[in-house]
Amino acid sequence: MVGRGARAARERRGGGGGMKRRETAIAAVALLVMALGLGVLVRLSATRQLGEPGIRVRVVDPAKQKVEILLPERVLNYVSTNLPPTEAELAVLPEDTTIAKRLYQAPDGFQIAVNVVLMGSDRTSIHKPEYCLTSQGWQILHRETVKVPVKRPHAYELPVRLFTASIVREVAGGRTVRHGGVYLFWFVADGRIAAGHFERLAKMTLDLFRTGRLPRWAYISCFAQCDPGEEPDTAERVKRFIAALAPAFQRVTLPEKGPGAVRAAGGIGD
Repeated sequence: MVGRGARAARERRGGGGGMKRRETAIAAVALLVMALGLGVLVRLSATRQLGEPGIRVRVVDPAKQKVEILLPERVLNYVSTNLPPTEAELAVLPEDTTIAKRLYQAPDGFQIAVNVVLMGSDRTSIHKPEYCLTSQGWQILHRETVKVPVKRPHAYELPVRLFTASIVREVAGGRTVRHGGVYLFWFVADGRIAAGHFERLAKMTLDLFRTGRLPRWAYISCFAQCDPGEEPDTAERVKRFIAALAPAFQRVTLPEKGPGAVRAAGGIGD
C-alpha cells in the first residue's frame, strides 16, 4: 500500500509538472504573438514609405503621394458614368485615401457599380467588406470564394469573394419589396492579390516586415442588384465583366511576384 501510495504521489507531481510545462508553452506562444503584433504596430507607426499601387493611376501630387485612379470608361459593351465620393465617405475615410467610383451600364439596362478604394499611409482606409453592405441595410445570405478566368495579359484565375445579399425596401403605398444583390470584391497591391480581408492583412504584415515599406492596397468591388432567385446568373454576368475590367486597369497578375513587381514593369504611371 505504501509503495502504491508513493507511486501515485509521484504521478500526481509529474502530472502537475506536465501541466505547468503546457501552461509555460502557451504563455510563451502568447508572448510571441503579442511581440509580433507590437512589432507590426511599431513598423506601421514608424514607416512613411508606401509601396506602389497595384492598379493604374495618375500622379496628382508627388509630395503628398496623391494619385487619381484610372478606371476605364468602357468595358465590353458597357458605358459608364463617373460618380463622386459621398460626403459620408470623405468624412469617414483618412484624408490620403483615394476613391474611384463608376456606374457601368449594358445596352439592356443591366448595371454594375464599381468602387475602388486605394489606401494611403493610413491602413484604416480599407475596412472589412461586410460593412459596405450591412451599413446600407443589406443582409448577407451567403459567402464564398470564386475564380474569374482572366485572359490578358496572360491566362490566370483571379480569386474574388462573392457575397449574396438581400434587402427589403418600402415602396409607394406602404408595400415592401425584396431585392437580391451580388457583391464581388478582391484586393491588389504591388505584386500581390488577395481575395479576402484576412488574407490581405497577412500579406501586408509579411511584406511590411520584409521590405520596411507599407504595401499600398486597393480594395476593388463590383455590385449588381437583381430580382430574388436571379443571383447565380447575375454573379456569372458580373464575373464576365470582371474578366474584362481587371486587365484594363490592374497592374498585377498571378502567380504573385511580390513587392517590386510594379516598378520592375515600368512604374505606376505606365
